[in-house]
Amino acid sequence: MSTGGAFIHIQDVSKRFGGTLAVDGVTLNIGRGEFFSLLGPSGSGKTTLLRMIGGFAVPDRGSISIDGQDVTDLPPNKRPTNMVFQSYAIFPHLNVRDNIAYGLRTERLSRTERETRVGEALAMIKLEGYGERRANQLSGGERQRVALARALVKRPKVLLLDEPLGALDKRLREAMQIELRQLQRAVGITFIFVTHDQEEALSMSDRVAVMERGRVLQVADPKTLYEQPNSRAVADFIGTMNVFEGRVIAVGDEILTIQTSRIERLEVPRRPGAELPAGARVLVAVRPEKLAISGQAPHGPSLRGRVLAAEYFGDRSQFRVGLDCSDAIIIVIVQNAGPCNPTSLGQGESVYVTLPRDALLLLPADGSGPS
Repeated sequence: MSTGGAFIHIQDVSKRFGGTLAVDGVTLNIGRGEFFSLLGPSGSGKTTLLRMIGGFAVPDRGSISIDGQDVTDLPPNKRPTNMVFQSYAIFPHLNVRDNIAYGLRTERLSRTERETRVGEALAMIKLEGYGERRANQLSGGERQRVALARALVKRPKVLLLDEPLGALDKRLREAMQIELRQLQRAVGITFIFVTHDQEEALSMSDRVAVMERGRVLQVADPKTLYEQPNSRAVADFIGTMNVFEGRVIAVGDEILTIQTSRIERLEVPRRPGAELPAGARVLVAVRPEKLAISGQAPHGPSLRGRVLAAEYFGDRSQFRVGLDCSDAIIIVIVQNAGPCNPTSLGQGESVYVTLPRDALLLLPADGSGPS
């Protein structure tokens, strides 16, 4: 099997449950020591793919290798992986020390070696002194740490995490995101993390695979995914995006002029490799926070409209603006600490929205891939 030098190589893997194709021909390469996330909505196939990597499900087609070994047909206990589930599965009748040691029962270790490993695991998750506590004496975050320690104490090559932070409240989840990323860097092993939370994936991962309906839409680092999505599906799932359908009406050396169904003319920078002739159908996309809004006409091109809704979120304000030139609605997000003081703009007010040329992005009109 050729893996192309990847630590984990997933080749053309598919899995069907009855009439549902849960994973559809997925090919991925994951590097050694990488924090890699599978991101997508419910039913996108991310958990099924994770379970196939761990041996809890067998592909109908395709192959999986880890560190040069074909593991496609191996059971979970024969793979160099361990898994942390959302439920944690902490045994209530065991204390923290015995919960962590549970996974070592099948290994031929001396008592001294076992206790040494458990002690190291407790230090790693910063729960020294908690060894004798029972599960019902732990907070949600502490239980999650114990589940991580129980998986890591076996020293797997790959740790699989199936939405392990999903049961935590927002503040604790954000704190655990930082701790989990720091832990991964400290132990240096490959983490494959499943989540439906875009902010979670972007803040923690080296790279992210966005999945939908069993397929991988795009694999990239977080900044590339956000700034340069390759399709409308990825753009819509990663944050909020204003999108306008249009066609190319003029091709310049550096600029494409786009006529949209809602805005007469937009000038968009040409992207490397995007050879689009006049007449080609495209989508023009722009992130809400890259727009500017003002009650006064600015210098340079802008679109006039009226505020349909204004929402205050403390650090930022979000506006829905109906354009005078069409029935289009644009979403604008502005930091409240900025110089324009957006909190003075209210519903019904006449405003001007500026679309910076460099913020405009071209996407394929059919959603098939990069334009």
